[in-house]
Amino acid sequence: MTYKQFDLTGKVALITGGNSGIGLGMASGLAEAGASICIWGTSKEKNISAKKILDKFGTQIISFSCDVSNENEVNDVFLETVKIFGKVDACFANAGVGGSAEFADFPTDLWHKIININLNGTFYTFRAASRHMIDRGVGGRLIATSSTAAIHGAARSEAYAASKGAIITMVRGLAVELARYGITANSIVPGWVETAMTSPRVGDPKFEDRVMKRVPLRRWGKPEDFAGIAVYLASDASSYQTGEEFVIDGGYTRF
Repeated sequence: MTYKQFDLTGKVALITGGNSGIGLGMASGLAEAGASICIWGTSKEKNISAKKILDKFGTQIISFSCDVSNENEVNDVFLETVKIFGKVDACFANAGVGGSAEFADFPTDLWHKIININLNGTFYTFRAASRHMIDRGVGGRLIATSSTAAIHGAARSEAYAASKGAIITMVRGLAVELARYGITANSIVPGWVETAMTSPRVGDPKFEDRVMKRVPLRRWGKPEDFAGIAVYLASDASSYQTGEEFVIDGGYTRF
């Protein structure tokens, strides 16, 4: 028999960037556990594809096109999400982009793009979600996707690292501030995972020889490796877990 507190039947989870990669891996776990799913993504094609994948679990699946770096768009699409589902129990701020260049020549527009999507997008999304959860008065879950780039020195990726480090500290503050409302806030910190963002490095002999040797489990992470933690953090089982960073990296940061 399945542990009852992991049963997400009747719950609604919103996942930004949920149409591929880690976001889709989390969405799949959540849907399999019984949650209805709302995906936000900027690619119509990926949204359609993700919905087809999630439909097999038999819960309500809806996708919206949403640019999380646009404050007004986030507010409008969140209201539309609540209009359709009636509520949002768990909000996963997962949408993000990367970008690298030598710091001395780092393009200003690329810096702002990364910060606007990764950090500001998380702020806009969580602000809308927290308002909704406070108004409902029954608690809620806020879960952000950070990165081990927030822990290690990420050469030529300072903008990405800065955005992911800021997410961790923002979530810690939210955990303290929103606890009085029964709202928890936690971060997921992935290591090297096979996604569209990392695809240029997957299979690169030089990179894999240098990096995979530092991963004790000796493999790339997979999107499905994030299904279990998503279910836990969205479930009643995590009601006393807040302000934490869950590092899922195959042991990379411990070696």
